[in-house]
Amino acid sequence: MTTFAANETTGPGREQPLVVLDDVHLKLDSLAGPVNVLRGVSLAIGRGERVGVVGPSGSGKSTMMMIMAGLERPSTGRVTVAGDELTTMDEDRLALFRRHRVGIVFQAFHLVPTMTALENVAIPLEFAGRRDAFERARAGLESVGLGHRITHYPGQLSGGEQQRVALARALAAEPQLLLADEPTGNLDGETGQHVIRLMFDLTRRIGSTMVLITHDTTLAERCDRVVRMLDGRIQPEPAGDRRVRAAGA
Repeated sequence: MTTFAANETTGPGREQPLVVLDDVHLKLDSLAGPVNVLRGVSLAIGRGERVGVVGPSGSGKSTMMMIMAGLERPSTGRVTVAGDELTTMDEDRLALFRRHRVGIVFQAFHLVPTMTALENVAIPLEFAGRRDAFERARAGLESVGLGHRITHYPGQLSGGEQQRVALARALAAEPQLLLADEPTGNLDGETGQHVIRLMFDLTRRIGSTMVLITHDTTLAERCDRVVRMLDGRIQPEPAGDRRVRAAGA
């Protein structure tokens, strides 16, 4: 496997990458002094590609994901997603960008406890002005096997069911980019595998690019490519180790 340079094209026909990080640095202040969270990250991710990101706690994995989502601004460097340069956007434009281009699944489910499963999935669609928000939300829940649970509240659902609701919500608008941060971290092994199978199947169906952050290298290796991080940097890949797998197999 080989890490792409930030200006490199990738994939069939050498299309322009969907995501480009170009020499991204992030320095944060702390009581102990400045902390270099990201140290010159350059990465390109192709359209439709599934990338697994692994590394020890504190290596910068989640921070890199937050920067891709426009939820964190880099100190220096350039971030481009689907042709939009995030580093030049104000907060209102970033919110619109996330609404239309990005879906996010976290380890914690982040469902609204006073809303039903259907209402939770419909929220981003309503914000996007979709008149068919509830119709699409119902279809999204059916796609994750929860068509029979649409009127249930999060407190009435198991952990696996809540994460499936979160997945349906993230993909309801068919985003170009799905970001998943330890999506199985709060689930048992069998339930986690079910959620991951759904994630691979649904992103393949709608053609979304996926970035999957996980501590599980076996899970990461089901992706098309694995990116390894350490101390805020992407690590060089072993020579001859680039390979394309049957994602989700």
